Amino acid sequence: MRSLSSAFLLLIFIGIGVLPLSTKGQDTVNGYYIDISKINLSKYLKNEISSAFINKNESPGDKLSSLYFTPGVIWDAPISNNYVTKRLLLKFHLTNSSDTTASTWFFPGLFFKEIILYSIQGNDLTELPSISPEDKTISSYKEISLPAHESLTVLVELLPLKTYINSVRPRLIAPRFLSSYVAVQYNATADENMITYIFCGLLLLMIIYSMANFFLGSNPEFLYYSGYAFFLGLMLFLKTYLEVQTTSFSLFMESYLDFIMQGTGIIFYMVFMQKFLETKTKYRFLYHFYSGGIIMLAVSLALYSYSYFYTDNYPFQYNIETLTKLLLLLMVIVFLVYSFRRRQDRLLNYLFWGNLCMFVFSLFSQFAIFLRSEFSNIPGMLGSSIFYYEIGITLELILFLLGLSYKNRRQLIEETKEKERLIAANKLISYEKELAVLKAQQEERDRISADMHDELGSGITVIRLMSEIAKSKMPGQIPVEIEKISLAANEVLNKMNAIIWSLNNDNDSLDSLVYYIRAYSLEYFENTPVHCEVNVATEIPPQPVTGIKRRNTFLSVKEALNNILKHSNATKVKIDIALNKNLSLKIHDNGKGIDVNHLRKFGNGLKNMARRMESAGGTFKIENVGGTLITFELPL
Repeated sequence: MRSLSSAFLLLIFIGIGVLPLSTKGQDTVNGYYIDISKINLSKYLKNEISSAFINKNESPGDKLSSLYFTPGVIWDAPISNNYVTKRLLLKFHLTNSSDTTASTWFFPGLFFKEIILYSIQGNDLTELPSISPEDKTISSYKEISLPAHESLTVLVELLPLKTYINSVRPRLIAPRFLSSYVAVQYNATADENMITYIFCGLLLLMIIYSMANFFLGSNPEFLYYSGYAFFLGLMLFLKTYLEVQTTSFSLFMESYLDFIMQGTGIIFYMVFMQKFLETKTKYRFLYHFYSGGIIMLAVSLALYSYSYFYTDNYPFQYNIETLTKLLLLLMVIVFLVYSFRRRQDRLLNYLFWGNLCMFVFSLFSQFAIFLRSEFSNIPGMLGSSIFYYEIGITLELILFLLGLSYKNRRQLIEETKEKERLIAANKLISYEKELAVLKAQQEERDRISADMHDELGSGITVIRLMSEIAKSKMPGQIPVEIEKISLAANEVLNKMNAIIWSLNNDNDSLDSLVYYIRAYSLEYFENTPVHCEVNVATEIPPQPVTGIKRRNTFLSVKEALNNILKHSNATKVKIDIALNKNLSLKIHDNGKGIDVNHLRKFGNGLKNMARRMESAGGTFKIENVGGTLITFELPL
């Protein structure tokens, strides 16, 4: 209903615009005066205007006396490519027969970078004030005011936009109907725009789908497809949204950015096809074919950009764009022939039909551009070039999704077969693993026996030695060695407890490891000159930790504490235990420190700590920071 009412309003504008108005002077181009006080809605300037072209760097004031103004302008076709970079001059006459000041809005067309109005008096030009509407999106509308019973000859200087759809359709619009006229322009293509927005929504869904495939399936090709859909969808959305706007960005979009975005999107599509079809291994011809296409497009975009920004040679720029589009159509034909000859490949079959649909409708779209005047007479969306382009892309998208579904199904079947083969192979591996476990258990028993022998043997040797000394000194007072015997016994007991703790599978948890290290450290320094402080940053969860990790971490900490007591001359040691992604244990003493550059070459303590942490999958670091700082990191 809205589009019908918009069309009805447009007919009213056109109908009233061509009604005869009051005239003053002769009924010729150079003598016909348009009475702006009698313009009810709009006036389409057809027979009342004359035109001329000058070079871009020339001034209309210098050329006015020698210019010949041709009656009328080119109405039903774009400005010729050879004149796009020239300045277009329009001349017409206005009068105001009313008793008050009257004004009108002048609108030359959509695609002009500069619009300057002058008044002509003889051969002299006076620039008129440039008054635009408050709405900056329609800044190409310029207001002209005339006092009562005054006449004016207007010269309009226009600098066309570098685009092949730039046509001149000047019109005078009554001030009170400007907003209605602009609304009619917006609504004239409402149905076509709605189709484009729906299509952009489909492309947005494809972007989301492609990114999901990229992140969840680690399929890099879908990242390129999302780039293709993004640039294509953004181009169509901006062209539709900015269709009747005349802001600087909309003009830049129409003259340059749309082709750049389209070309960039197609580059992403070609890279996607290389990855999706695995052309490097399966279709070598297509791999080199698309590589050549990518290079061709990159060169075309570079030449197009150079021509746009650094030259005024618009025919060259136009030919680059046209030739690029023709080469892309030729590439589609080559792909169709190649895939048709391999029609036994079902994946190529889907892509063949998709590209065929895109090719056919792209041809229709190009015909609609080249034959614009003929297609403009077709009612509704069928006269729009972009409509055919969107149909082709939509059909190609549907067939691509069918091909993707087939590829995923085929890949799933291949993966299932591979899994069945692996299951059979894993059965054999499982037997080997069982043997390896039995062997590891035996090695663990041997290791436990060796540790028990070493720890207990050394303690018992000390006890025996101290006992012999005590016997030899017994006649006098009780020797101090008796006390040493007691201390040695306690040390053996502590070692025994530590070994038993490390062998107990019930202690294979993170909280057990942390709390045992805290208790052991405090007890270890209890009767020594060293004050020990243990800080646990957070509550430690009962997270499982393998026996090997637990044992190697504890023994590393134990070795570090032993070195502090024996070698550091420290009076204080601080142990900080923190938990983030790793278990971090920092042991910092206030002793004399360690010279990390002159460590003993064959010292076993540091080597043992490094070796044990490496076996546990962690790291060991020692630094001289106001004493010795040892850091253990255990991944969880």
